[in-house]
Amino acid sequence: MLVSGFWFMDGGNLIMGRGTDIDACRAARLARVLVDTNDSVGTLATVFPADHSSLAGRPFALMEYYASCHTNGSLSFIFMPISQNNRNILHSEGHAATFTIAAHPAKASNARVALMGNVTVIKETSPETDVMWSSGEIEKCFLERHPDARWWIPGKKPAHTAYWARFDPTTIYYVGGFGR
Repeated sequence: MLVSGFWFMDGGNLIMGRGTDIDACRAARLARVLVDTNDSVGTLATVFPADHSSLAGRPFALMEYYASCHTNGSLSFIFMPISQNNRNILHSEGHAATFTIAAHPAKASNARVALMGNVTVIKETSPETDVMWSSGEIEKCFLERHPDARWWIPGKKPAHTAYWARFDPTTIYYVGGFGR
C-alpha cells in the first residue's frame, strides 16, 4: 500500500497531518519500519554553535552510520569528537540533533522520516549505565549492520577517539512519499 503525505508527531501526539487517511500510530509504525529496514545510514544534522567564528547558527549535515538496537526507538551510533557534527552536538543545549532516513532509492515518491531528538554520549560503561552498553550487545548489533566499522569501535583502539552514543527521538516528521 502506498502511503503519501506527511505527519508531524511530537511526544506521541499528532501535531498535523495531510495525505491519505492513516492515523499517527500507523505513521509512527511505518517510520519505525523504515528506520529498521533501511541500510542504517542516515543524515545527521546539527547547527554550528553561536560562538563559531564564521558559521554560527548555520546548519550542517553529513551521512552517518546508525543501528536500531533499542526496543524503545533509540538509535546507536559511534560518536567521534573529531567529527564536526559531534562537536556541534556537544555545544548545543540538550545535545540536540536530527537524523533523516530515506527509503532507497532516495526520490520524492519514496518514504522518509526526520527524527528530532537528543544525543547521550556513553563515555564509560558499567552495569549501572545500561546492560546493553556494558555487555557488548550494542557493539554486536552495530557490527551486524556495519561490519566495516570494526576499525572505529570504542574501546578497540580506533584511529580516533570514539565513544558510543544513543540518539533518543522526541519528535518525528514522516513523509510517506509524493508524486505517485
